[in-house]
Amino acid sequence: MSLRVAVVGGGIGGLCLAQGLRRSGVDVAVYERDSGPKMRRQGYRIHLDSRAARALHECLPPDVYELFRGTLGRPGAALSVIDERLKVLHRTEGTGLDPRAADPDSLSAPANRQTLREVLSTGLEDVIVYGRRLVEYHEADEPQGIRLRFDDGSSARADVVVGADGVGSAVRHQLLPHARVADTGARCVYGKTPLTGGIELPEPVREGFTAVIGGAAVGMSCALVRFPEPPERVAERVCPAARLSPVADYVMWAVTGPAAAFGVADDDLLGRDDAGLHRLAAAAVSGWHPQLRELVDRADVEETFLIRINTAEPTPAWPPGRVTVLGDAIHAMSPAGGSGANTALMDAAILRAALVRADRGEQPLAEAVGEYEHRMREYGYAAVAASDRNMGGLWARRHPVLARIAWLLGKRW
Repeated sequence: MSLRVAVVGGGIGGLCLAQGLRRSGVDVAVYERDSGPKMRRQGYRIHLDSRAARALHECLPPDVYELFRGTLGRPGAALSVIDERLKVLHRTEGTGLDPRAADPDSLSAPANRQTLREVLSTGLEDVIVYGRRLVEYHEADEPQGIRLRFDDGSSARADVVVGADGVGSAVRHQLLPHARVADTGARCVYGKTPLTGGIELPEPVREGFTAVIGGAAVGMSCALVRFPEPPERVAERVCPAARLSPVADYVMWAVTGPAAAFGVADDDLLGRDDAGLHRLAAAAVSGWHPQLRELVDRADVEETFLIRINTAEPTPAWPPGRVTVLGDAIHAMSPAGGSGANTALMDAAILRAALVRADRGEQPLAEAVGEYEHRMREYGYAAVAASDRNMGGLWARRHPVLARIAWLLGKRW
């Protein structure tokens, strides 16, 4: 069998899968709805651990993997929970491991999401097709395979379709119309503050990831990103074929709460532009310690954006076939567990191995995909449950609204 694999979605999980399949000689194409790699903001800092490192080590060519390790941020020394006056409520010491160490099992470090996406795109320039939003797919008899139809009128054919198209996945909607993704009611305004102009960071933020439990059902997370070497210079030295955008050191912050905590109706909040969201975030923390207020006040306003916090409900096993899903398309979770990107990359590596076995005739396709889906459901939904519990534990003491949301989510497990 010689498989043609269509990956719908060019995010982290889809790109990792494409890298692994291409490295193993499997024909793959990635169809991304955005018109280019920098058209949509998806967040800034993400934390990666050994799950991600092992997956990327399996899937990436050696020089691209070295580029990935070299462009990680410095690991934090601690994880802290503080109140809005900077009082430390909880602190956990970090690992202090060097993210550039060769052993994947040692990884625990931040990555800049856009940089990681650019790293994972390296070498796939002829594989990624931008501006392709999937409308539907049609399964047909061999040899034609599955026909994908896009909203611009174009189409493509493949033997296997992988939905890596996020929370609103068109693939999941057609494959598993009964699968549910719950809107928790929590809203998260993201921002990015450059480390320029003598900004004074709170000590916990200097040391690592910090969660701030404020009043009026508002909280904030802050995370520092410092690069040992500018990513674009790492690319020049390690992988000259890569095209990485310059990025300076920064603090990522996220102000979180229900819409009412921002003083507006939900529809109003969801419709605000970057400047409007920045004003609401600044107002939400206006009574906090000056150093926390400064983080928001001195942000790049145009880098401010909003996300809903969604979480997937466990979907019972379905008959495996030639269409499957990975990442947020099937196990979306709150950011409280720090596992979204890590589990998506795990999915990619395990699915890559399954499809390679099928491509080489070592295992029937449906059986290989079924084994992947069984494993993915087990660890994926466990990660969703852990994220829900973490969100509940973070807010339970002073945020009755978000604690109630977390309790309702927890009833499912």
